[in-house]
Amino acid sequence: MSMLKVDLELVKKYNVPGPRYTSYPPATHFTNEIAPEIFIEQIRANNQTDRDLSLYFHLPFCYSLCWFCGCTTVITADQKKSGEYIKYLEREMDLMKALMNPKRKVVQLHFGGGSPTFSLPDDIRRLGEMIHARFTMAPDAEAGVEVDPRRLTRDHLVALREVGFNRGSMGVQDNDPVVQKAVHRIQPFEMTRQVVEWMREVGFDSVNLDLIYGLPYQTPLSFARTLDEVLSLKPDRFAVFNYAHVPWMKPAQKILKPDILPSPETKFELLKLTIERLTSEGYEYIGMDHFARAGDELAVAQRQKTLQRNFQGYSTRGGADICAFGMSSISQGEGFYWQNLKELPAYYGALDAGKLPLHRGYVMTAEDKLRRTTIMRLMCDLGLDYADMSKRLALDFKEQFAREIESLDDMEADGLLVKTPQGLLVTDLGRLLIRNVAMRFDAYADARKENRFSRTI
Repeated sequence: MSMLKVDLELVKKYNVPGPRYTSYPPATHFTNEIAPEIFIEQIRANNQTDRDLSLYFHLPFCYSLCWFCGCTTVITADQKKSGEYIKYLEREMDLMKALMNPKRKVVQLHFGGGSPTFSLPDDIRRLGEMIHARFTMAPDAEAGVEVDPRRLTRDHLVALREVGFNRGSMGVQDNDPVVQKAVHRIQPFEMTRQVVEWMREVGFDSVNLDLIYGLPYQTPLSFARTLDEVLSLKPDRFAVFNYAHVPWMKPAQKILKPDILPSPETKFELLKLTIERLTSEGYEYIGMDHFARAGDELAVAQRQKTLQRNFQGYSTRGGADICAFGMSSISQGEGFYWQNLKELPAYYGALDAGKLPLHRGYVMTAEDKLRRTTIMRLMCDLGLDYADMSKRLALDFKEQFAREIESLDDMEADGLLVKTPQGLLVTDLGRLLIRNVAMRFDAYADARKENRFSRTI
């Protein structure tokens, strides 16, 4: 893609709340009215297959709360809590292993949080050993971990490599000291640089940096400096997130008063600057908030139309079920989702009672499955090929979704997509607003309470 130009007026028009479609239906549709037995039954049935697995471990601890954070965290300075939590993860793995098909191979492993590197290096080694003792890892498994550079030692990274991690992701957000102070996350650029160097020294194949636009006191001038600095580190990928101001869901965000947040106009300028700068430096805009070097697996998978989207964002490992461990984590089987209890005492209590810590979930209807495939292909391929979709879904796609296709006329007029008799093609501008395009295929979009979602830009 050549350098992308962004029309701010149009972006304003489409800046409405909407799901990120890491699942369909989104997690707001999950219910706690489904009996645990139904999930156990679904998990057992799902294990008749030897489909690949993607394992996710939610490690919730952080030393301090970043005030922009939207994650499910436990704030503590007590290092022993991590060791205790790992014992409970072991119990949960044992309960799940009893339902698992031993032929299933793990093609993907992810540690998220919180901050996985809150744990001591030896705790990381211990958890890695527990996982390897219970699951069969594919030789080319992709293993990604989120690291917090602020209390990281080189030994943390050595431990992560020892247990098989080969991709590292690090939150930078913004290098400007004024912004960092305002959001309660002090992380000088030298610290970020040091950790990127360590990651490469110890043998991580890929480094991703996270940035956030829309934070207090950000200006195009200050953010341009951050972009220059992080580009000098030549990461393989960037994730550039829109700060989602949802104080009704995340009370700590009330500290960030609206008068210190950038205006919508400034926010769009920041986004425009970021997209134009990264694409001019040879990163491909994958869509949503992801950028990758042209030779990166994500960019290659997008060109080959094998890209997937799940709770970890964009992924190259298609057809894998997600089996997630730890408080609040979300699993995904063929046609159903389940989420663990969100509070630590309740999570521990269920496992103390010898039960899986199931909290809520969703079993998809036949219609949901059609729409999930449609939305996922649209988000990943940035278009829809009607013949291919008809084959995938075993129906006449154009006929089945005639109303939705017709509803896209205004988006075509605005230059977000091109309609042909054979399919839809999302334009460069449309990549930016892909959530909005996907919402036209979402059967629940009109009935939903919009304040449960962040804005699409």
